[in-house]
Amino acid sequence: MAPRRARKRTEGGATSNVFSMFDQSQIQEFKEAFTIMDQNRDGFIDKEDLRDTFAALGRINVKNEELDAMVKEAPGPINFTIFLTMFGEKLKGTDPEETILHAFKVFDTEEKGFVKADFIKEKLMTQADRFSEEEVKQMFAAFPPDVCGNLDYRNLCYVITHGEEKD
Repeated sequence: MAPRRARKRTEGGATSNVFSMFDQSQIQEFKEAFTIMDQNRDGFIDKEDLRDTFAALGRINVKNEELDAMVKEAPGPINFTIFLTMFGEKLKGTDPEETILHAFKVFDTEEKGFVKADFIKEKLMTQADRFSEEEVKQMFAAFPPDVCGNLDYRNLCYVITHGEEKD
């Protein structure tokens, strides 16, 4: 007998298979992340698991309010299915790749496929939903500019929308 897959209720009362939102390799990556975060290995991520995960990442003094807010984002105890559903809902809000590409192309007047990292940093920190210095550092750590200071926005857009780098 095949294992039952968890189903999520949609607004109209129909069910949808949360596992169909991701391919098998993505589900495996989420499972590995869940297992790492489930520090006490009880099958659920709770406040203490989050505290321990932050500590393992070097962030020791996480406030109780911050941890409570994270746990309260879930509709109930955070088992793997809820964890996967929450990621699916977060990712659903991501703009399509073409929309993100178009936003970068506005700054790429010569259509080279890259923009100056310093220019993008300045725009991210001064326009609309402003990035902090730390957020910009994190982005450039994940997507470092080349030796000329250029940011390959096509690859960045692909990773944002697909979750892995192109070969």
